[in-house]
Amino acid sequence: MNRRHVARIALGTALLLVLGACAAGANTSVEDSGAGFWLGFWQGIIIPVTFVISLFNDNVSIYEVNNNGNWYDFGFMLGIAGPFSGIAGGSAAARR
Repeated sequence: MNRRHVARIALGTALLLVLGACAAGANTSVEDSGAGFWLGFWQGIIIPVTFVISLFNDNVSIYEVNNNGNWYDFGFMLGIAGPFSGIAGGSAAARR
């Protein structure tokens, strides 16, 4: 195994640990104003992990119902689309 292969395995393992540690939990505290842009963005980023957890735990949902409307939705969609669009694709285009 060369150094590059070992580095990729280590990076992948670290990424899985970070995403696993950041999974959404049950909504224990409710804010009066509701969830905003940044919480929507964060929940959009961690949706793959949250979705898997929500299949086995009824207390975990992938979307915050108590949100402040369009700004939460905008952040949520940016969080979902970010890893699958230009953010991740830019590095692939630079290598070509």
